[in-house]
Amino acid sequence: MIKVGIVGGTGYTGVELLRLLAAHPQVQLTAITSRKEDGLPVADMFPSLRGHVSLAFSAPEKADLNACDVVFFATPHGVAMAQARELLATGVKVIDLAADFRLRDTAVFEQWYGMPHSCPDILGEAVYGLPEVNRDAIRKARVIGLPGCYPTSMQLGFAPLLAQGKPLVNELGLIADCKSGVSGAGRKAEIGSLLAEASDNFKAYGVKGHRHLPETVQGLEAISGRKAGLTFVPHLVPMIRGIHSTLYAQLLPEARSTDFQALYENHFRNERFVDVMPAGSHPETRSVRASNMMRIAVHRPGGGDLLVVLVVEDNLVKGAAGQGVQCMNIMFGLDETTGLMQVPVLP
Repeated sequence: MIKVGIVGGTGYTGVELLRLLAAHPQVQLTAITSRKEDGLPVADMFPSLRGHVSLAFSAPEKADLNACDVVFFATPHGVAMAQARELLATGVKVIDLAADFRLRDTAVFEQWYGMPHSCPDILGEAVYGLPEVNRDAIRKARVIGLPGCYPTSMQLGFAPLLAQGKPLVNELGLIADCKSGVSGAGRKAEIGSLLAEASDNFKAYGVKGHRHLPETVQGLEAISGRKAGLTFVPHLVPMIRGIHSTLYAQLLPEARSTDFQALYENHFRNERFVDVMPAGSHPETRSVRASNMMRIAVHRPGGGDLLVVLVVEDNLVKGAAGQGVQCMNIMFGLDETTGLMQVPVLP
């Protein structure tokens, strides 16, 4: 059994980790930390876990995280890098759901997150936790920096176009029009997340620059080995879960005869959590709700030179906790689908 600890178990990604790991046949939940909720039974805060999780939250100094095999950080940015060194020294693997180990350049991290990076040496060995791209490196990793929810949808949505030996599209002019449910903002009291603010409303945000932009460009360039240019516009939609990303790429003249449906199907043919839908499909966020599945549809309106790729995922599962469990499975030599084959919830 894999002994698992969770630092920061009271947020949406934390409870999602608890939901998934409580049903994982090879996991023993060992510690769940929360300074504020020290001593409170987890099931008292999250009644959905009654009968599944018997642990209580414990303050970080009381939790024996060093006795774990792996520790997930479902915490604000900066927490994982403050504790990673001690955990790694005792042989504990680290999977961070925040941004501490995503960006390779510490100056870029400091620019976008407004804090110094305290362990650049550990960042140097960290692996970006996108299994469909970095599976082999994840298998050998001690530290995983999980992608953000938007970057997961954008990178996998563009990946088949960029992973070819030569460009098929204008890689400097990629566009991503993305929408997310309110849970993407986290479990905290903010005016923009209030029911009366977010419900019956639809808005863009972060147009001048969003933290997920440099991470996504870094990932796209790693896939292609070439420079990438991306315009990324996120939107908030009045739903709890889900991301819908509409991606646009201008075809190069030499790629006009390419069968893009076949290209996508072949690229993802062995991926259990990426479903390339039949030509002409329009995937819906509810078709992946509460699952680790991503669904993709490829369109070429009017047979023209603009390719439109539709991507849906659950931001809390494939966009966060589920992807973390997928990485854990790979790191510990399990079938990566273990504990992740939940059928999406509908309606």
